[in-house]
Amino acid sequence: MGLEVLLYVPNVIGLDGWAARRFNQTSEFGAWLDVVVDNLGRSMLWTMLFEWGWLVSSLEWCVFVCNHHARGAQWKNSFSESPRWVQAVMTKGFKTPLGVLVIGGLHVLPVWLYGYQLGVLTEPLCVPDWLQVLGILLLAMGRVLCFAVEVWCIWSHVRFLTREDNQVERKE
Repeated sequence: MGLEVLLYVPNVIGLDGWAARRFNQTSEFGAWLDVVVDNLGRSMLWTMLFEWGWLVSSLEWCVFVCNHHARGAQWKNSFSESPRWVQAVMTKGFKTPLGVLVIGGLHVLPVWLYGYQLGVLTEPLCVPDWLQVLGILLLAMGRVLCFAVEVWCIWSHVRFLTREDNQVERKE
């Protein structure tokens, strides 16, 4: 297994966030850095997996910039004005069934695909092929829902940047 994957695993299982909260080492910078490290790890995995992997990571970076520009460190808790389907994903910081599905698609899918590609799931773990494919399908459904939320976040940010009262403020 590649070094990139081993460096990414603590983020997948949430160990980094748990440790920060457990040892009272949370900060606005830490929240920002956590997302940056997650994005870097996923970017490496997606580009290792597919020639078009850079597209997935580019979308994720774009959403990161949009959310942190408009919403800051509290971006996870700022979706009360969003459509209900976005709220269903974002409620309680992704701690809902849809939120878990999305996070699985976002964080676990690239690792699962990497393991599938290398045969790690088949040989040492003896996971049957049908279960591997079922896992890919379930995680892909989560990633597609994540994609929909990401597109909504970008669209909402573009609307924010292009609204008329925003243009008047910039001219002054």
